[in-house]
Amino acid sequence: MNFDFREILTVGMVLFAVIDIVGTVPIIVDLRRKHGHIESEKASLVAGIIMIVFLFIGEEFLNIIGIDVHSFAVAGSFVLFFLALEMILGIRIYRDEEASSASIVPIAFPLIAGAGTMTTLLSLRSQYHAENIVIAIILNVILVYAVLKSSSKIEKMLGKTGLGVVRKAFGVVLLAIAVKLFAANVKGLFI
Repeated sequence: MNFDFREILTVGMVLFAVIDIVGTVPIIVDLRRKHGHIESEKASLVAGIIMIVFLFIGEEFLNIIGIDVHSFAVAGSFVLFFLALEMILGIRIYRDEEASSASIVPIAFPLIAGAGTMTTLLSLRSQYHAENIVIAIILNVILVYAVLKSSSKIEKMLGKTGLGVVRKAFGVVLLAIAVKLFAANVKGLFI
């Protein structure tokens, strides 16, 4: 086993920034108003299962369609780059359709375990050990559960300005991670 606290911390921070559960509190509060009760346990569990399954079968899926991990990681770095720009600049580049339910769709997928998270997982898989990524996923799912359970309290505590500051700070972190992923994997495209 290759357990490494630094890897777990790094991957955990990357996933925390990509999932951006604190930044999505306003969306969650809005969904609560529209759809009533949100099943935090179910949403967290389903998102965790989706992420772990994709972590292990994502690479095989790419092999079936003829894409190597380096290409996917470079593409993932672009996705992370644009997600970071959304967070920093407060713009929407990617738009989802309006949801009819709340717990599984859109909270578990695609809000928590969406395209950005999937891309990030495979990009991280090219640099970090799978067991450390799984631990980081589990830690993030626990954090997601806690935030879902207490989203209204967090909204009151941070306020609109506080949520904006947190979102922008993690956007800058995510931008740096995108650049690092690109630099680490772009060489593999030409080998």
